[in-house]
Amino acid sequence: MNTPIRRLFGFIVLMFAVLLGATTWWTVVRAENLTTERTSQNRRDLLRGIKIPRGDVRAADGTIIARSRKDADGVYERRYPQGELFGHPIGYSFVSRDQSGIEAFYNQELSGGASTTDTILRQLVGNQDGGDDLRTTLDPGAQKLAAELIAQASPEQGGAAVVLDPKSGAVKVMASVPGYDPNDIKSTKAFNAMNADEVRKPLVNRALQFGYAPGSTMKVVTLVAAIDSGKYQADSRVDGTNNAPISGVPLPNDFGESFGMVDLTTALAKSVNTAFAQIAEDLGGGTMNRYMERFGFNAKPELDYPENAMSAAGSYREGRLIPATSRFVDVGRMGIGQDKLQVPALQMAQVAAAVANGGTLMRPHIGDRFVDEDGRTSRRIDDEEQARVMSEDTAAAVTQMMIAVVESGTGGAAKVPGMSVAGKTGTAETTTGANQKNNLWFIGFAPADDPQVAFAVTLKDVVGFGGGVAAPIAKQLIEELVK
Repeated sequence: MNTPIRRLFGFIVLMFAVLLGATTWWTVVRAENLTTERTSQNRRDLLRGIKIPRGDVRAADGTIIARSRKDADGVYERRYPQGELFGHPIGYSFVSRDQSGIEAFYNQELSGGASTTDTILRQLVGNQDGGDDLRTTLDPGAQKLAAELIAQASPEQGGAAVVLDPKSGAVKVMASVPGYDPNDIKSTKAFNAMNADEVRKPLVNRALQFGYAPGSTMKVVTLVAAIDSGKYQADSRVDGTNNAPISGVPLPNDFGESFGMVDLTTALAKSVNTAFAQIAEDLGGGTMNRYMERFGFNAKPELDYPENAMSAAGSYREGRLIPATSRFVDVGRMGIGQDKLQVPALQMAQVAAAVANGGTLMRPHIGDRFVDEDGRTSRRIDDEEQARVMSEDTAAAVTQMMIAVVESGTGGAAKVPGMSVAGKTGTAETTTGANQKNNLWFIGFAPADDPQVAFAVTLKDVVGFGGGVAAPIAKQLIEELVK
C-alpha cells in the first residue's frame, strides 16, 4: 500500500471513529439528558403528544385535571376539565406554547418517553398507547375552597395558600389567586393578554414565586433557633419593652404596647416585636442563617416542579439573594419578618410542617404515583426526609407556644371547636395612611396533638391583620381537610 492510500485509509478510519463516538455520545451517554432537556430546545415529547395521548393527570380522589382528546384530524390535544382551579400547580402542555408546572416536570412519564429502555419494554408487552397516568396528592374540595376564600378576602391583589401533610410532604392544596385557565393558553391572543397584565399577573404562581415579607410568622423560625441552639430555654424571659433600639433604631410593638419582661410563650402569643428582634440580634446572623437554611431558605424548594418557575426564600438586595450574615441585613428586623425578606407561601408552610413533624422536614411533592393502562402502579413518588431542622424537644416546646397563639393570643380566629390548633399570625405593612394595607399571613398545623395538615395562607395588600383575615381562611381549610 503506497503512502497516499495509507493516508486516505487512515483518514476514513478516523472519520468513522468520530462518527461512532458522536453516535454513542448522543444515543447512549446523553440519551436521558436529551430527552429531559427543556421542550423549547427539544420538542420530541411534545410532538409525540399529538400522535399518541399523554397520560391523564388526576387529583387525589381521581378527579381528572388534564387529559388528551383526539380531534377530527386525528391529532391529540390537551384539555383541562377543571379550568383554572389547578392551573398553577399542574400547568399546561401545548405544542404551540411549550409546557409548565407538573406537565413539564413529569413530561417524560406522561408522554411515554421516560427512557429508551422503558419504550422497548412497553413495546414488548404491547403497550403503545402513550404515557402513564399521574395521580397527584391535591384535594379538589380544599383547593376550590382556598381559591374562593382568597379571592373574597383580597379581590384586587389575591394571595396564596399551601397545605401540606407534615408527615409525608404531600401537597394537598396549592392555590394562587388570581389564577388562569390552562385551556386558554393555546390562544396567542389570550396568552399575550395574561402575560401583559402587570396588575393581576395571573401567570405568577404566588405559592412559589416572588414572595412577600412574612411578618411575624418569621418569629417561629427565630424561636426555633433560640431554643434549639441552647441559648434560650422554653421558660426564658425576654424584654418586650416598646421602642427598644434595634440596629440603633427604635422598634415599636403593635399599638405601641410595652410588655416589660415576658416569657417566650407570652412573647409569641402576643407577637411582641421587640422581644424577638432582640433574640435574633443576640443569636446573630450565623445562627439565624443556619436554621433558616435547615428550613429551606436561601435555596429553591425541593419540590417536583420546574426549578425555573420557583423562587428561593430569603433576604434580597438589588434583586440578589444574600445570607443573614451579610452586613446589609438587619438581623433583628429580619428575625421578626421584616427588613429584606421575600418568602413564598410554600416556605412558610414548610416551617409549620417541620415543627408539626417533630422537627423533621419532609420533601414536598405534588405527584403521588403513576398508573399504567392496566391500572397497575408503575412508579410511586416516595416520601423523603429533606432535613432534620430541630430536636423533638424543641418542636414540642414550640408547638405548645403556637397553641397559645390560637388559644389566648393573636390567632384566636383559627380556633376549631373540639380541636387543638397551633398557629402564628403575621402582618407586614405595605402602605401607610388612613387605609393602611398589609400583607397578611397565618401559618400553623392541626390537630396540634396529631398533625394531619400544616399550612400557610397569605394575602397581599389587604386592610387588617393576619389574625383577623388570614386565620379564618386557615380555620375553614382545617375543617375541610381534617375529618
